[in-house]
Amino acid sequence: MDLQDQLKNLFPEHEPEIVEKQDKASDIWLQDDPILCKYEKRKGKPITILEGYTGATEDFKLLAKELKQKLSVGGSFKDDKIIIQGDYRDKIMAMLKEKGFNVKRVGG
Repeated sequence: MDLQDQLKNLFPEHEPEIVEKQDKASDIWLQDDPILCKYEKRKGKPITILEGYTGATEDFKLLAKELKQKLSVGGSFKDDKIIIQGDYRDKIMAMLKEKGFNVKRVGG
């Protein structure tokens, strides 16, 4: 007897609610123009730069924070650009496409 059967025995009149899952990307504004994903070296170290987002700055900051946490790397948000330490273009592009963004790889 699993948990749901036990709950039905305890509360026979209860009708379980059907909860619709909301996509996390729905709270971020999606745009028509692609986000540019660049690779550069600064002081001999590789970085990935994301730019071209036309939505709210706060949404872009949240996206930067989420990318840094998922990749477990450092980075920053400056001048409407997300700067991620390391060459993570492929992983970042896959994550953004999964969220519904158009992404364009620039250089290399």
